[in-house]
Amino acid sequence: MQPDEIEALFTRSDATYLCARWGRPQAPVVFGVDDATLSVVKGAFEAVAQLAGVEIAETDPELGANIMVFFFEDWSELTETPNMDRLVPDLGPLVARLEAQEANQYRFFRFDPDGGIKAAFVFIRMDAHLRDVPAETLALSQAVQTILLWSDTAFLGQSPLARTEDGATLLKPEIAQVIRAAYDPILPVAATDASHALRLSARIGALQ
Repeated sequence: MQPDEIEALFTRSDATYLCARWGRPQAPVVFGVDDATLSVVKGAFEAVAQLAGVEIAETDPELGANIMVFFFEDWSELTETPNMDRLVPDLGPLVARLEAQEANQYRFFRFDPDGGIKAAFVFIRMDAHLRDVPAETLALSQAVQTILLWSDTAFLGQSPLARTEDGATLLKPEIAQVIRAAYDPILPVAATDASHALRLSARIGALQ
């Protein structure tokens, strides 16, 4: 990918640049699915973490679980879940906004003092569209979108995934390269200057 293409992946809708990676092992937990789907979701997160070189742990010493993935049918279920308002800031207005937008997914992150990702919360409303998406595809998409803090517009026009001729779903090679480069120890855990995209491009070249 060219530097300007990489820069676009981390330039937000307000024109600010922000790229952050995990600064600690991931400890995922999944709610609202059966055992078969649970193994698929956890498998996807483990595969993407392995690509990035991020350790998967049973628990986070500070938070217990630091990736929480929720599957449900209606946004109103969030306001009915005990203590959810402790996890999600301004839960009521957020749910109202997501309902008005007819959104089917939402993610938000918390950060350590150095800017690295501390926790990620993923909410997936299984509407008619997502019910037609294979569990493997949905899980891989969410794992990719939580391994880095991408722009809020990064994947609006294009998916980070691709489908092979035999129907398998894979991470696009160019996105995999960006993930690997972003986790190179020579780069900072978080960056707010667009020149970081040039450094990512250089690391991609060095890692090939």
